[in-house]
Amino acid sequence: MKVKNYLLGYKDLYIYQDTSMFHFSLDSVLLPNFITISKKAKKILDIGCGNAPIPLILSTKTGASIIGVELQSEVASLAIDSVSCNHLEDRIEIMEGDINEVSKTFKDNSFDIITCNPPYFKYKEDSNVNESTYKTIARHEVYLNLEQLMQISSRLLTFNGVLGIVHRPERLVEILELMRKYHIEPKRIQFVYPHPDEEANILLIEGRKLGKTGLKVLNPLYSHTKDGEYTEEVKKFFEEN
Repeated sequence: MKVKNYLLGYKDLYIYQDTSMFHFSLDSVLLPNFITISKKAKKILDIGCGNAPIPLILSTKTGASIIGVELQSEVASLAIDSVSCNHLEDRIEIMEGDINEVSKTFKDNSFDIITCNPPYFKYKEDSNVNESTYKTIARHEVYLNLEQLMQISSRLLTFNGVLGIVHRPERLVEILELMRKYHIEPKRIQFVYPHPDEEANILLIEGRKLGKTGLKVLNPLYSHTKDGEYTEEVKKFFEEN
């Protein structure tokens, strides 16, 4: 069932969701608050935009034009409705399609920032996948893997352009290797922990195309209190800055 909700604590900002699909997660809130946004940025690309939480949050932080690309038509439709109901059509464009094909329509070196909350799990024929095609595509690298993401980002980013992704810590080494393979220098990393006494379960990482060497590891971010509530540090991301 399609429902219209407030987008967290953002003033007068709404998002359409389908109760039979994933609701956007903490990952999609953390990434647009983590990424470095230059005042000079003119064009942003969000790969796998879902129902558009990242483009919507980014629109509160920058005047840059934003393009969101989403493979699945039902989800892209939610994203279009989310943009429309907020009257942001002049700021955010949603394109339906496979980024491997859609990216060919963009000029090289044309985006200042690229964001992506990609599928986290590698896909094989014997992978333990969900019966829902939507959830399988969202969770597993069926249509987009890390190497494809890096290759596309390297071609589309401007010189010193920023790539920001949210992923899982266990794939950090692979991410770093692929970034450098495609000339994106890792610059900032932050680990997110459910609690201080648990292992990190979210990785935020940012790189710059043809950037100088030098990696900063930011202070850890703890997402929940012992009572299961979001920490004050996370709650500050749930409202317009």
